Amino acid sequence: MSEEAWSRDPQIEKSLNHSLKDGAAFAVMIGIGETYLSAFAIFLRASMPQIGLLASLPPLLASLVQLFSAWLGRLTGQRKIIVLVGATVQALAWLPLIILPIIFRDYAVPLLIACVVLYQCGAHLSTPQWGSLMGDIVPMRRRGRFFARRTRIVSLVTFISLIVGGLTLQFSSSRDATIYGFVMLFTSAMCARLVSVYHLSRMHDPTGHVAAMEVPVGSGWWHRLRHSNFVRFSIFFAFMQFSVSIASPFFTVFMLRDLQFSYAAFMTNTGMAVFAQFLTLNQWGRISDIFGNRRILATTGIIIPLMPLLWTFSSNYWYLLVIQAISGMSWAGFTLSASNFLYDLIARDKRATYLAIHNVLASLGIFAGAMLGGFLGMSLPTQMEIFGHTFSWLSPLLGVFVISTVIRAATVIVLFPKIREVRNVRPITLTNLIFRVTRVNALAGMFFDVIGSKSKDSADSD
Repeated sequence: MSEEAWSRDPQIEKSLNHSLKDGAAFAVMIGIGETYLSAFAIFLRASMPQIGLLASLPPLLASLVQLFSAWLGRLTGQRKIIVLVGATVQALAWLPLIILPIIFRDYAVPLLIACVVLYQCGAHLSTPQWGSLMGDIVPMRRRGRFFARRTRIVSLVTFISLIVGGLTLQFSSSRDATIYGFVMLFTSAMCARLVSVYHLSRMHDPTGHVAAMEVPVGSGWWHRLRHSNFVRFSIFFAFMQFSVSIASPFFTVFMLRDLQFSYAAFMTNTGMAVFAQFLTLNQWGRISDIFGNRRILATTGIIIPLMPLLWTFSSNYWYLLVIQAISGMSWAGFTLSASNFLYDLIARDKRATYLAIHNVLASLGIFAGAMLGGFLGMSLPTQMEIFGHTFSWLSPLLGVFVISTVIRAATVIVLFPKIREVRNVRPITLTNLIFRVTRVNALAGMFFDVIGSKSKDSADSD
């Protein structure tokens, strides 16, 4: 079997290659469309609470559709058709999203939010079934590397699409035609998702496997559930989503409104995080396969809480690019390892139900965090007098970023130690892991491996 092959089964191999192409087309939609939804809302003069609602209400309502998806899988015994219907709904949701806010400008932002709810519902209808399907066809021993490869493709295409979108908006805004720039972006996003639907339709769905709703009842079910690694991880993940969402919807507002970034500058800043993900995903995938996911979650869990705090130190454009690069690298590891950890945690016959429950909890966290962030963004002061000295800062959002940092750190400190690795994996030190992710050439890697092995030998002899 060649290094590029994922499976010895030709049918599975073909399906996985279609999955990579589906990921690329999906990434075009994300990069050129979804990335600029908040910018579109700001263009439509959305308020701070409306920005919070745009980021949190659609995934909250849509997450309930995941439970419906799992129930529908049990009712019909199908999962591929549910994936295709959901993806098609998501593609077609771009059409009213393009038209309605332009026609009814007085209700533009509420209509935008409603259209994004439909868009997210389509996505979440597909999610449990797609996750179940991929869990069955991706070989376990190559799961980390396959999803790293797929996510790396998604990151690269997202990055390129994001650049195209930013340049399009910059060009159209320079000619007082910004609205037409958004129309071009969102139309391209719709077409890309339809291409994605085609590749999903070409994937093989193994017979006899159904992503169905399973209610976790029976003797001692509450005791098992309460002490399960799945519940501990899902609660940790939901609280992380809560703490992250206090700040994350408002970085776009901070850049475009407070820092007065052009669309090109906004595109470059956002793209830096995506580019850093692209550079590090292969290493994260290899580490996940060999050393497990818990160590990656622990390492990135140290870095991620610091990210919003670092935005408060300086508004220098080049400084913020560096922060975005570190953020992208960290989120690449956290997202990949969290996804793989779920696949390790959940038995195949329970995957649809448990993924739906996990995502509903995460969406509740996102909604609560974004609502809190929106409230704080409206109510926090921009100056304070202490002992006769007046201290002022650029935006109340800087206070939001600090609060997000504190709650992120508390979540990691309190909840993460309760999570245990699922697989038997090789141990790795924090320093070793960081070096493996950030090393830039094979010679450095060989040098580190030699030093690392000698250090281990020394430690064993003590």
